[in-house]
Parts: sequence; C-alpha cells; structure tokens
Amino acid sequence: MQARAGWPVWLWSGVFLAVLVWSGINPKDTLTWGLEVAPAVLGALVLAITRQRFALTPLVYVFILIHCVVLMVGGHYTYADVPLFDLIRDQFGLSRNHYDKLGHFLQGFVPALIAREILLRRAVIPSARWRSFFIVCFCLAVSAFYELIEWWVALLSDEAAESFLGTQGYVWDTQSDMAFALVGAILALLTLGRWHNRQLDRLGTCGRVPSMSDG
Repeated sequence: MQARAGWPVWLWSGVFLAVLVWSGINPKDTLTWGLEVAPAVLGALVLAITRQRFALTPLVYVFILIHCVVLMVGGHYTYADVPLFDLIRDQFGLSRNHYDKLGHFLQGFVPALIAREILLRRAVIPSARWRSFFIVCFCLAVSAFYELIEWWVALLSDEAAESFLGTQGYVWDTQSDMAFALVGAILALLTLGRWHNRQLDRLGTCGRVPSMSDG
C-alpha cells in the first residue's frame, strides 16, 4: 500500500469502505453481519498499522481486498442467501447455495499468498518445497481454527448458529470447508508463484531466496 508497492492506498480504502458501509445497511441478520465482517475489519486495521514498515505486493493487496469483499457480501446477505449464488443454484439444479465454499476457498488462497510473501521476504525457510509444505499446513490450521470459532458461536447462540455456519443441512460442511481451503492454498502456490516473485523482485526484496522449484 506504500507508493513503492505500486498500489494506491486511496483506491483500496475507498473500495473497502464503500462495500463495508453497503453491507451494514439493513443486513439480513445483524449479529451474523458483525461476525462475518469482523475479520475483514481486523485485517484492514493490521494492514494500516503495518503498511509503512512492511508494504505488501500489489498482488497480495488485491486478493486481500477480494477476500474482504466476499466476507462483507456474505455478512450482508448471510452466506446461505447470497442472491447470485441462489441463481446459480437454481440454474444448475444444485442442492444448496455454495457461496460459503467461495469464502472457504479464499480462506486458503489468500493466507497462502500472505504467508508466502512473509516467509520469502524474511528468508525464514530457504527450501521452496519445505516452504510450500509449511504454507499449506498453515492455511489448514487457519481453516480449522475458523471452524472451531463457528462451533463456539453455535454453542453460544442457537439463533445465529445456522446463519453464521451456513451448513444448509449438509452434514459434511466442516470437512468440505477445510477441503476448499486446502485446494485454495495449493492453487495459489501453483498458479501465482512466478507472478508473485516478479512483484517481489520489483520491490527490491533482498530476502527472497531464488530456487529452481520456487513458484
């Protein structure tokens, strides 16, 4: 988000705030909205605090913003009732609204890029293979912890549980959520590694360790 990162702060912030305000206008369930939007707001605060000393690449900022928008849209409608995915469900004869799977896919995809950038720039794990293994494990851990949060919310509030979990009667929802996060993490590493490396090089990141299998 710094000038050297090539990503205008005002544009990122403007899109984020516009969607946040829209999502908070008459959401379907206020408690669910707060629970779904909280990670996006917390993430934006962390980016604002760290941008001066550790600006990320434009690629990572874009995908963080996309993830935040997905969270805020899901918070407004609840994940089980996003209109576009209702239309997709009806058009293709699906059994449920799959918007929550998009959210969990990004829950693996975006943290994988963030973790990759931090590990490369800090030169934490020189081996590309071990670094990728650690990133995938980290993303699975994030996904598992989020499932624990959903469980705790369900225990505390029966009224908000169904809206927040978005299971829609699917008994394997927790396992499939983690599977989508796993696929997201792996695809992020397989498809965006080289592009990410080029942006890291343009940042002048001295901590990146080139490797034959890097990206």
